[in-house]
Amino acid sequence: MTLSRLHRPRRLRRSAAHRSLARETRVHPDQLVMPHFVLPEREAREPIPSMPGIDRLGVGALLERVEADLDLGIRSVLLFGLERHDRKDATGSAASDPDGSQATAIRELKRAFGDDLVVVSDVCLCGFTDHGHCGIVENGRVLNDPSVERLTAVAVVHAEAGADFVAPSDMMDGRVGAIRRALDQRGMVDTGILAYAVKYASAYYGPFRDAADSAPQFGDRRSYQMDPCNVREAVREARLDESEGADILMVKPALAYLDVVRAVRAETCLPLAAYNVSGEYSAVKAAAERGWLDEGAVVYENLVAMRRAGADILITYHAREALEGGWL
Repeated sequence: MTLSRLHRPRRLRRSAAHRSLARETRVHPDQLVMPHFVLPEREAREPIPSMPGIDRLGVGALLERVEADLDLGIRSVLLFGLERHDRKDATGSAASDPDGSQATAIRELKRAFGDDLVVVSDVCLCGFTDHGHCGIVENGRVLNDPSVERLTAVAVVHAEAGADFVAPSDMMDGRVGAIRRALDQRGMVDTGILAYAVKYASAYYGPFRDAADSAPQFGDRRSYQMDPCNVREAVREARLDESEGADILMVKPALAYLDVVRAVRAETCLPLAAYNVSGEYSAVKAAAERGWLDEGAVVYENLVAMRRAGADILITYHAREALEGGWL
């Protein structure tokens, strides 16, 4: 049998140079955001057992780490503030402390690196409340509007500290619009909002809750985070946040929700982030430690999948090692 030579897609695959020339999707260091957990003690450094390779850092250690990451090409960070147990209360009051770990880290990072570094600050209450929920609780129920009021106060403090973007992650209705109005009223019109527009009530967050000491003390978060079964609802949430003034939208988690990334991408012209969350990170780490897979190759494939689905920005704990190891 004579095969036709007219259509031979393999012609574009025969060498690394050929494949690179025809490559449709690329991952660049500029697209990576490295998350950090900030301790209240300045020089502290604590390994996170469930997230090998990731440490909780005091501000002094954080500055050193970010400087080294900048040399690698990581130009954006996402900050999560941590708090001592004796400072946690029902309203998460420490979250809006201008001298707290998160606001201090923002100020010092911007003072040290200026516009060379994009600082995104997570806005939530779960790591600061004694009950571990993302808002104000009354009779076992998380209240929307009082929670939005508290979250807005936290966002203002972060913006005043110098955050380039505040990132509300709580999934309360209307919080993006409330934060935008509060920032504009105070003249902080250049502070952007990276909205956790589509955040599912996911089992993939387990290691993060260990890292941030933010597990709910009762119940779960299904009454305010999204049902993993829904896609159309994700589009609705993204449209609402865009209409309220979000500058960047996010889908979280990423790998189990690539169809959602694609659906949201089709509905917006805003930049879209995908959060490669802690459980996704730790699963790869655990398998690699056992020799069950090639860590670098799998991380590259996962990041490419997020980009291929439509994400412009990749928030990933793999960022540092991906660049150090040349995995991209």
